[in-house]
Amino acid sequence: MILIGMFDSPFVRRVAVSMNVLGIAFEHRNWSVGKDFELIRQFNPLGRVPTLVLPDGEALIDSAAILDCLDEYAGPERALLPRSGKERREALRIVAVATGAAEKGVVQVYESAFRPPEKRHRPWMERCHAQMRAALSELDRLAQTRASAWLGGSRLSQADITATCVYTFLVDALAMHDAAAAYPGLAALAERCEALPEFRLGYGAWSAPGAPGSLQA
Repeated sequence: MILIGMFDSPFVRRVAVSMNVLGIAFEHRNWSVGKDFELIRQFNPLGRVPTLVLPDGEALIDSAAILDCLDEYAGPERALLPRSGKERREALRIVAVATGAAEKGVVQVYESAFRPPEKRHRPWMERCHAQMRAALSELDRLAQTRASAWLGGSRLSQADITATCVYTFLVDALAMHDAAAAYPGLAALAERCEALPEFRLGYGAWSAPGAPGSLQA
């Protein structure tokens, strides 16, 4: 399998971490949706990341679809999301809250990186910021109230992976120096996860402008 996209994207990174956790080998193409747009479009007409190219050449172009496929490969006992019922719905809700926070953070990064100050609409930026903060607060609340060390139950799940990748991205991309104090439960969860070898992907600080990796496909 070939995973296309830069690890500064939380959407690409959550796929890569999930593949490591599941023991699914992949080749990484460190392509940017900026400078490598035409290369990515050879596999994904939208030119977005992540894109996962399967061994038979089929290309999956949405991080949620990719993760669903990976769980299918892994089988129900090892899948990172529960198969059905309330546990699955709750895990999907947590993932949706986390990815929503990432999307609102990406908007803020792009507004700051690419739009001239006089063209920015402050009420829109403030709304996105408030939505992102509310999502992080909800993840923090869940992290602090769980009996287990993990958001999704007794073991590491997609809820933990996505929440951690999003938190790390936002802290770096938006220079959120108050994050650990503002969201201590979420920060502790991210610290536990980032210490795991499956999370060590050569992830660096946000690289915008010039090479924006953080688009969700």
